[in-house]
Amino acid sequence: MAVTIVGCGDIGTRVALACRADGSRVTAWVRTPESAQRLRRLGVNAVQADLDRALAPDHTVEEGVLYYFAPPPPKGRQDSRVGRFIARLNEGPPPEKVVYLSTSGVYGDCRGAWVDETRTPSPTADRAIRRLDAEAQWHAWSERTGLGLVILRVAGIYGPGKLPLQRLRSRQPMVAEADAPITNHIHSLDLVRIARIAMQRAPSGEVYNVCDGAPEPMTSYFNQVADFLKLPRPPVISLEEAQRQLSPGMLSYLKESRRLSNRKLLEELGVELAYPSLEQGLQASLSIE
Repeated sequence: MAVTIVGCGDIGTRVALACRADGSRVTAWVRTPESAQRLRRLGVNAVQADLDRALAPDHTVEEGVLYYFAPPPPKGRQDSRVGRFIARLNEGPPPEKVVYLSTSGVYGDCRGAWVDETRTPSPTADRAIRRLDAEAQWHAWSERTGLGLVILRVAGIYGPGKLPLQRLRSRQPMVAEADAPITNHIHSLDLVRIARIAMQRAPSGEVYNVCDGAPEPMTSYFNQVADFLKLPRPPVISLEEAQRQLSPGMLSYLKESRRLSNRKLLEELGVELAYPSLEQGLQASLSIE
């Protein structure tokens, strides 16, 4: 089978290597020559393509299946990268099925309530608005072509190489647990397996929340990671102080609180998580740390 992966960072690279190990013919689309060289050293065919620019005539997608992992542009309220890529798909043989990696941020602030896939998205942050725009573009493509589409709304990713070491070592502060929003997580190795399972057996048109089902206050996450790594916990500041000291990005996360349900992922898709809790997942996060 031919597999195309657009956006081949940590998760995409792991998916590429897993597909290649199963005998699939894998092509990865990446933006920089350095990324292309890294993948080629791993034995993965790499195509350099900048989705912020017009694509060259030889940027074509092989028939097969497609994982779209590329992030949206850093600004605006639309995902022009998805639009440019879909326009290229319309010029040649389309993939049989697409798995799109979205974000649970499309739900917006749910004030700590439990959220499943039936909840109407209501994003407030531009980064999540761009993701919802991308979802809409992929839905339109699927409806027009009749081809398969699965959307994964992914929680915060942690795992090897994805722990907040720099934040903890630099002693960046955080609000008290009582003031922190409820956040959700998924281990990167579980996410890789889920993406592949979704490609293999998820019905077209389905949306799945991807998380470990163990939501907790954001500050608790940082404290647990710090304790595990034997680092000092973040200094605690008030919400008022946070407005002056924290980055705009972190402040935007503090404004959103929700508890993601993964019932559909477990029961309907039959996923068995290797790391259903942070305690278990941290043990499997140090191979690169």
